[in-house]
Amino acid sequence: MAAAKGEEVTGDDAPKPRGSKKKLLLLALPLLLGGIGAGVWFSGILSPAPPPAAEAPAEPQPVNRQPVFVSMPDITANLNAPGRRAFIRVKSQVEVAGPADAAALQAAMPRLVDLFTTYLREVRPEELRGSAGTHRLREELIARANIAAAPARVTDVLFTEILVQ
Repeated sequence: MAAAKGEEVTGDDAPKPRGSKKKLLLLALPLLLGGIGAGVWFSGILSPAPPPAAEAPAEPQPVNRQPVFVSMPDITANLNAPGRRAFIRVKSQVEVAGPADAAALQAAMPRLVDLFTTYLREVRPEELRGSAGTHRLREELIARANIAAAPARVTDVLFTEILVQ
């Protein structure tokens, strides 16, 4: 009644602002719905149905996944070392995925040796130090081997011997 007479109201009788409940509801409702949606999504309920199984062949065909190793001829090349004589000697094997790739690599062997030798002549002895230098050399030789044996895919170059003098 005091509020009706124009008197000032203090303490617990003060009216609470109406907008605070609406603001709380507007903030909590999207968070609650988002949490429920995330729970349903990660539980797998909303995941698409698996595709229908295709007719399986009567017998699974064995797949030959054995790599084939092709021996490279020994390569000896001068290194790019101004003012001194330095050379590298590399014995390696090239790994390919299968016999068809091995045949393509054997056919491209002269081009592959040329690319390897040309690259090695530009390398400085400092670039070959440590395991990081050997790793960089391997990556560069793999890239060049893939260029030389174009349809075939070279997966690795394995070093048998590396001598830098």
